[in-house]
Amino acid sequence: MDFSSIARQIIISAFPILIAITFHELSHGFVANKLGDPTAKMMGRLTLNPIAHIDLIGTVLMPLMLIILTNGQFVFGYAKPVPINPMNFKNPKRDMAISAAAGPITNILLAILSMLILRLLIIPLADLFPESLSVTVIEPLIMIFKSSVIINVILSVFNMIPIPPLDGGRVLVGFLPYRQAVSFSKIEPFGFIIVIFLIATGIASYFVLPVVNFFLRVLQLF
Repeated sequence: MDFSSIARQIIISAFPILIAITFHELSHGFVANKLGDPTAKMMGRLTLNPIAHIDLIGTVLMPLMLIILTNGQFVFGYAKPVPINPMNFKNPKRDMAISAAAGPITNILLAILSMLILRLLIIPLADLFPESLSVTVIEPLIMIFKSSVIINVILSVFNMIPIPPLDGGRVLVGFLPYRQAVSFSKIEPFGFIIVIFLIATGIASYFVLPVVNFFLRVLQLF
């Protein structure tokens, strides 16, 4: 991949990644606040300003490296986790699971919205614009919204891996009986090490990619 291709892929992916992670984290804090925990609100994280959610490694360096290393075929990133204090919830176990699920659900909704905008607005406009304008405006928009669909689906599915501190792990804790939930939660300090191992060995692709491809096929129905 040459420099121009890398630059183009960064431009195409940057906006969808920022939108995806911003709404993902905002939804965690918003739902937690509605359930009784104002921690995210007090720390200024209930905002659509992406600067409040940017993580240097997860939002900038990781997506950039993935663009370069995967030839632009796989782009992923994450933001600073929104602080949640489950002690403020009436039902900490249940409400923490609901707050955790809000992020992935929001990303699926963003993927659906992106697909609808693409199919119902942007692609039909391509036939109305002159060819020169279509190439410079419509085609980049098509690539951006296609990227938005893929990025949001990947972010949702990846975060639902049932390993804490990923959202899927916290959702699973909410469904487990109390004793098993406490035992399972003890792996959280090692969660990211486990996730990195699963990614590095390719094991994650065996259960993440089929689910991603399933959602993408479903979204094509729109």
